Amino acid sequence: MAGMPTAIIAEDEPILREQLEAKLARLWPELEIVASVEDGEAALEALEARAPDFMFLDIQMPEISGVDVARRVGGRSHVVFVTAYDQYAIQAFETGAVDYILKPATDERLSVTVERLKRKAASPPANIDAVIAKLVEQAQGRRGRLQWIKATMGQNLRLIPVADVLFFQSDEKYTRVVSADSEALIKTPIRELLDGLDPAVFWQIHRSTVVNVNAIAGVTRDFRGQARVKIKGKDESLVVSRVYSHLFKQM
Repeated sequence: MAGMPTAIIAEDEPILREQLEAKLARLWPELEIVASVEDGEAALEALEARAPDFMFLDIQMPEISGVDVARRVGGRSHVVFVTAYDQYAIQAFETGAVDYILKPATDERLSVTVERLKRKAASPPANIDAVIAKLVEQAQGRRGRLQWIKATMGQNLRLIPVADVLFFQSDEKYTRVVSADSEALIKTPIRELLDGLDPAVFWQIHRSTVVNVNAIAGVTRDFRGQARVKIKGKDESLVVSRVYSHLFKQM
């Protein structure tokens, strides 16, 4: 590799993209970011135009994903996948042929990646076909399940692991996302969230409420038979509509 090393960043969340750029600038000042783009199509255009040494690719961009882009790299660049914590993806990287960054990236984890990439810089990019095949296979096995919730808090984007969510509760405009230590509002409606949630873990108990069954501390009923779900670690209880009361017949 002659001259300064170059890289492309492809990440569809602007806040996360800017954070990664800033962290790389601080941890690897010699690295020149020649393009920072928000989708796979732009990443492919930048690959052809700039021929970077490294490509940081968000796995789950819409339309053309980071995996799709990686297929087209063809050994021209070292690939680093950017992913939210997801065991299916981590397992695919066990070969060491490609590195990965968990988002939002921490300085500590990113510095490890930077040192690895510096060592790889003098070598030709590895063949990552096997990694890509495993990612595709495991992604299909997940059937599009949600792994995290993206919630904007002021100027910050928070990624909340779905497994940490105690319950979702919506009104006309927003959906509350409640975890043990935080609460956020998102614009995704309950009916849309349900398409990506595991029905064995997340039960709809009201047209506006979905609860994580692992968060249920108990169920109470008033004199009219109205059921309410008590949530572990929370003072509030959630109303169970009669349509869904059959879920708790044995409780």
